[in-house]
Amino acid sequence: MSLWHTLNEYWESVTDSTYVFAREIKRVFTDSGVMIIFVVATLAYPIIYKTMYFNERIQDIPVAVVDLSHSSESRMFLHQWNASPDVRLTHTCQSMAEAENLLRDQKVHGIIYFPRDFASQLADPLGQAHISLYCDMSSFLYMKGIYLSCNQVMLESMRNIQIDRYEDMGMDKEFAWALVQDAPYTDTALFAPTGGYGSFLIPAVLMLILHQTLLFGICMLAGTAREEDKIVYRVIGRRRSLGVMRLVIGRALAYFAIYYVLAAIVVGWYPRLFDLPHIGNIWDIMRFNVPYILATIFFSMCVSLFIRNRESGLVLLISTSLVFIFMAGVSWPKEMIPEPWQWVACLLPYTFGVHGYIHINSMGATLSQVSFEYIALWQQALLYFVIYSTVMYIADWRSEKKKQAAEAISGTSL
Repeated sequence: MSLWHTLNEYWESVTDSTYVFAREIKRVFTDSGVMIIFVVATLAYPIIYKTMYFNERIQDIPVAVVDLSHSSESRMFLHQWNASPDVRLTHTCQSMAEAENLLRDQKVHGIIYFPRDFASQLADPLGQAHISLYCDMSSFLYMKGIYLSCNQVMLESMRNIQIDRYEDMGMDKEFAWALVQDAPYTDTALFAPTGGYGSFLIPAVLMLILHQTLLFGICMLAGTAREEDKIVYRVIGRRRSLGVMRLVIGRALAYFAIYYVLAAIVVGWYPRLFDLPHIGNIWDIMRFNVPYILATIFFSMCVSLFIRNRESGLVLLISTSLVFIFMAGVSWPKEMIPEPWQWVACLLPYTFGVHGYIHINSMGATLSQVSFEYIALWQQALLYFVIYSTVMYIADWRSEKKKQAAEAISGTSL
C-alpha cells in the first residue's frame, strides 16, 4: 500500500508538472510581446551589437604636428609614425596654440610636439631628448590608438639611437646591437588578438542579453496575469508543499526548454559566426549554461513577485542593464567597485555567469577551472527556488485562509 501510494504520488507530480509546463509554454507562444522579447530580441540584439562594433579598431586618427626642431630626426620619427595604420598626420602647425584650437574643434584627436633642442639633445651623448604627446580623452579608443602607436615608434627609435651612441663610443656594431637586444620588447595581446573593443565587450553582452530578456519576459508574464486577474499560478494538488513544487518546477522547465536552445545559439554559435574569441570547449559552455539559466529563471521569478503590471518589466530592463554589466566587474575593474556594491553583485546570476563564460569561451578554461562560479550558480538557483517556493506557499496558505473565512461569514449570514 505504501509503495502504491508513493508511485501514485510520483505519477501525480509528473502529470501536474507536465500540465504546468505545457500551460506555460502556451502562454509564452501566444503572447506576442513575450515572444518578441524571448526569441526576437535574444537573437537580434547580438547581431545589432556586432554590427555596431564591426570595425573594432579606429584607424587613421587625425593628429596635429608641432615640430619646432625641423630636423631630419623629427621628420624620420613622423614618417615612421604616419606609416602606422592607427594615425594620420593631417595638420602641421607652427605653434601649440594653433594645434590646441584644432583639438578643441575636434578636427584632430591628438598633438605631438617636438621642442627646438630635440636634435641637439639626441646628438649629445649625455643628452635626453623629449617629445610631448597630447591625446583626446573624450574617447578611450582615440587615446589608445595614438598612444600605443607612438610608443612603438619611440621604442624602435630609442633602440637605433642607443646603437648609434655605442658606435660613437668605439664599440663594434654587432656588439652594440647585441647589447641593445639584451631586453627585447614584445607586445602580445592575450585572448583578444585583434585588440578591439568589440571582442572584449560582446561576449559579456551576450550573457547579459540572456539574463535581461529572460528577466523581462518572466516579469511581463507575471504582470499580465495580475493585470487580467488570472489564477495561472495557483498551487496544484491536495498537499500544498508538493503543489508549490509542481507549479514552480513546471514553469521553470518551460522557460529552461526555450532558453537552453537560445543559449546554444547566442553564446555557443554566435561567437563562431562573428569570429569572436571562442577557444573554449562548447560542451563545457553548454554544461555551464545549465545552472546559469536555472539561477536566472528563479531569480526572475523572485523579482516578478514585485511586478504588478506588464510595463513594469520594461522599466526594470532599462534601469538595470547598464548597472549589471558594471557591477559584474567586466567593463570596469572589480577592484575599483566599492565593496557594498560587490556584495550586491554577488546576488545576480549574471555576475558569476559572465565571468565563468568568458573564462571558458575566451580564455580556454575547463569547467573544473571555473568551479567557483559553477557552484555559486547552483547555490543561487537553489536559494531563489526556495525563496520563491516559500513565498508561493505562504500566499496560497493566506488565500486559503481568506477563502475559509469568507465561506464561514457567508454560512453564518445564511
